[in-house]
Amino acid sequence: MNIVLFGATGNIGKVILQEALDRGHHVTAIVRDPAKLSVQNPNLKVATGDLLRPASYEASLAGADAAIASVNDPDPDNVPKQAQVLLDTLAKAGVKRFAWVGGAGSLEVAPGVRVIDDPNFPPAWKPSAMGMVKALDVFRASKADIDWTFISPAAHIEPGERTGKYRVGGDQLLVDAQGNSHISQADYAIGLLDRLEKGDAARKRITLAY
Repeated sequence: MNIVLFGATGNIGKVILQEALDRGHHVTAIVRDPAKLSVQNPNLKVATGDLLRPASYEASLAGADAAIASVNDPDPDNVPKQAQVLLDTLAKAGVKRFAWVGGAGSLEVAPGVRVIDDPNFPPAWKPSAMGMVKALDVFRASKADIDWTFISPAAHIEPGERTGKYRVGGDQLLVDAQGNSHISQADYAIGLLDRLEKGDAARKRITLAY
């Protein structure tokens, strides 16, 4: 596939980029500062663009089969705006599939109770988590003609082994036999690319965990 990737220099974005390239996909990375992306690969193109300014990257969307966004904006209020801009811009460009790296805060731990509602949820994480909650609302309300998938990770996602194993869930937090919710960035990237290739979670929020 020809994939456009937003956020290729971020912690998760870098892992997704490598997974896509390892699978033989052609990737165009849209970044604000190309100097921050040191990956060299004949299937990789790097273009400068600002996510909230579609005119800066619209030309790079030509011929793209799919897009991935792994955004980490210091202003969480920008995150739902970015979701809306991408949904509209990608659909207008004829991109068929779109995977968004979501957060775990909106996942349910009980009926009507989300991870972010836990009184022990770290206050420092709440602004960014709420930005992702609002982004999910944008996706669910969108009428854009694109097969999007909002992919929430486990409660804990961090660098780790690439095992190729993961479970796919829906709106509920997935936990293992010990009650832990976690996944490595590498296995999250596998699950995300699998969904993009198979197109089996269109217009849904899903979650990936062990």
